Amino acid sequence: MSTAYFLTGTDTEIGKTHIVCALLEQARQLGLRATGLKPVAAGIEADGENDDVRRIRQASNVALPAPIRNPYCFAPPIAPHLAAAQAGVEIDFARIAASLSNAQQHADFVVVEGAGGFCIPLGPDQTSADLAVALQLPVILVVGLRLGCLNHALLTAEAITRRGLVLAGWVGNHLATPMSHAAENMATLRALLPAPCLGEISWRDDGDISASANELQLPPSECFRSRAI
Repeated sequence: MSTAYFLTGTDTEIGKTHIVCALLEQARQLGLRATGLKPVAAGIEADGENDDVRRIRQASNVALPAPIRNPYCFAPPIAPHLAAAQAGVEIDFARIAASLSNAQQHADFVVVEGAGGFCIPLGPDQTSADLAVALQLPVILVVGLRLGCLNHALLTAEAITRRGLVLAGWVGNHLATPMSHAAENMATLRALLPAPCLGEISWRDDGDISASANELQLPPSECFRSRAI
């Protein structure tokens, strides 16, 4: 059996990929075969690879074919539903679920990173939240620590639990611009979010994954939900 999580955030550009990589490093330190998926990515580098996908691949100790790790990759760095429409592509959740099952054949611990925030559109009538429901995975929420994060975090947690999904834990992630009264805001989040805090991640110019992994813990065992493979 393999344990998998869906990781989402309170917004875009709040460090989701960094947290995915840190969770994979933490799992690796525990002796687990760990890998990450980025089902939908937008924006490619000169070498044709998305930077988030590259970072997740480098943080994993389980090799996966590129179409499994990243079933949908669009060239323009724009909202995924717009990029998909421009490419004439419909994002198929069954294809993503098949990629997850494939990954679980080879790994003990899998993190699936959603695009943007939890409810970002992935097509005319489907969102990242719908993808999380389709995969039926417990959710890890990354809270970017900046002004407005309390409202964003509480609304996202409500959207997750209202869909019948398990909020397995959340991570407070410090961003490049320091947040005023960060400690007080973290205390408020700990008091109001209906899930354990898995860590408070310091801002690092060098993006040191190992250091961030040392500030994290994996979700408690009672939140683990394994999918039959």
